[in-house]
Order: sequence, then C-alpha cells, then structure tokens
Amino acid sequence: MSIDVNNESGTEVDEQAILDVARYALARMRIHPLSELSVIVVDAEAMEQLHIQWMDLPGPTDVMSFPMDELRPPSKDDEEPPQGLLGDIVLCPEVAERQGREAPTQHSMDEELQLLTVHGVLHLLGYDHEEPDEKAEMFGLQAAIVDGWRAEKGLTGPSPAPTVS
Repeated sequence: MSIDVNNESGTEVDEQAILDVARYALARMRIHPLSELSVIVVDAEAMEQLHIQWMDLPGPTDVMSFPMDELRPPSKDDEEPPQGLLGDIVLCPEVAERQGREAPTQHSMDEELQLLTVHGVLHLLGYDHEEPDEKAEMFGLQAAIVDGWRAEKGLTGPSPAPTVS
C-alpha cells in the first residue's frame, strides 16, 4: 500500500499514526495492497478555500475526500480487489483539535485526526452519511475500524466518538 502523508498545516501532528490507521483501514476493507492514497494536512485557511470551492460552504471543515478511481471493497471473500488510485484525503488539525475538545468523550487532536482519516478512507470507498441508514452503516464501520486499530496498537481508553460533519 502506497500512502503519502504531507503535512502543510504548520501544526505538529502524529503523521505515523495517520499512516498506520489509513493502512489498517484499507487492509480491513480489503483494498488491493498496491493501491495508492494521499493524505494532506492543511491549515484552516486552506481547508476553508477547498470547502468553498468544492462544497460551496463557508468556513473550514474537518475532512474532505477526493476520490480518483472510485475503488470499492470486493463484495465476495474470494473476489480479487482492483488496484488503483484511491484519491486524496485532506485533514484540518485546527478543526480536529476543537472537535476533540468538544466531543462527549473528550480526546486529543491526534485521536480526532485518526478518526477523520478512517472517515475519509470510507468516503473514498463510496460510503456516505446523508441518509440515516447510510450514516448508521458508515459510522458503525468507522467505529469498528478505529476500535480494531486501537486494540491492535494496545491503546487504552474510550475510542473517540464520531464528531465528523
């Protein structure tokens, strides 16, 4: 799995954890091991510009996903996953820090960025949360992936509750 993490935000973030949780999520979703993903960490100003440009919404947001090859997880266990470019995930640590602090299970900016990374991966794979049933499926899968990764890493304490918009 080729995953690039590029921090352009000026904020120190745990890039290794972002890389690790992205790799875990893609493996868990059975994405081809030669697929490629890019994660870009930007400041609030850059995120706001992207949010306006692509969503026509004001202010910075927490995470945006830009799919490339529209890869999907294989539907059957014996099906060979396709290889390709997943796309880009853009994260904003300033928004992540605020969301982590305001969440019911208060957590760190880095924990929120890990959650947002998984959220972004799921968006790249075609998951959405516009409808209640889609939201239940996506957020359930997101929690299972984050919990699995945290357990594998031996991290203790409650997993971050979904705070993504």
